[in-house]
Amino acid sequence: MKLSPPLPTPHSPLPTLWRPYRGEADLPAIADLLNTCEAVDRLEEWTSVDKLRVDLNEPDLDQSRDLRLWEDVSGTLIGFAQMWIPEPDEIQDGFLYFRVLPAARNQGLETEMLTWGAALVRQLGQERGVPAKLRSGANDTSSDRIAFLEGNGFQAVRHFYRMERSLTLPIPAPKLPSGFILRLVNGANEAQAWVDLFNQSFVDHWNHHELKLDDHLYWLNAPTYQPELDLVAIAPDGTLAAFCYSEINPEYNQRTGRKLGHVHLLGTRRGFRRMGLGRAILLESLHRFKAAGMETARLGVDTQNPSGARRLYESIGFSPVKTGIAFEKLV
Repeated sequence: MKLSPPLPTPHSPLPTLWRPYRGEADLPAIADLLNTCEAVDRLEEWTSVDKLRVDLNEPDLDQSRDLRLWEDVSGTLIGFAQMWIPEPDEIQDGFLYFRVLPAARNQGLETEMLTWGAALVRQLGQERGVPAKLRSGANDTSSDRIAFLEGNGFQAVRHFYRMERSLTLPIPAPKLPSGFILRLVNGANEAQAWVDLFNQSFVDHWNHHELKLDDHLYWLNAPTYQPELDLVAIAPDGTLAAFCYSEINPEYNQRTGRKLGHVHLLGTRRGFRRMGLGRAILLESLHRFKAAGMETARLGVDTQNPSGARRLYESIGFSPVKTGIAFEKLV
């Protein structure tokens, strides 16, 4: 009779082997890993092969540099990590997203992932002659993740709310200043103008990095893009003054049993704030969600947002349902 090797104790090193991302063939295993984690962590972050295919092919992602997978001795995927590395300004920063199969946690793999992310961003900082900073995140209920990051020298620097609003409650009609109109974005024909609008709307926000035209065109052509939920507010002189892009994810809703619409991006250009444009374009998006049969709207907000977004959302009926924490450390 052949005996199975003993399982590692919770604090013993786990024999693992890291490898680079191999493209399309890896997507089902990554999706299974992330959804297995989600079933335990309950962060409402279900994914799919189709979504991963879009996310992992965006132009700024260097697949050979920014993705890493870990397998156990049997070849089973037990860990996945991704770095998001923006162009540097005064500092080179990078955001580390990492997930470990629940049965493989607390056995050294998380530390290996942090070490990899820190080494990568440090190397880039040295090449570009700027300081380097590694960022990561945790839900405020994820006590193990928080303790792990703090134990490795990370400090909490920002809090973000995930907020929701019932669409069964009355939704006020949008009201625009005289001469302004709301309409759908004119696709790629307005791509550069929309990128300028985005960058001028978020230039004073925490950890803002300039959006590039190629990145925006990629998302406009992605199969997940929903042009019927891509709204802009137009000033009397034709300037794009505010925007709101939302999505309805049928696969996510089927998996979770919800009828949810997600407001991904909402912003107002400098010079057009305090005019009610953000409120009007958000309300129009809620009406579109309801017309599509949705029951709940969701969005996210920096709790220290300098433009008063949190107060706007609360005034329309949104309430916090989850809190995320951004952590960082100099490396």
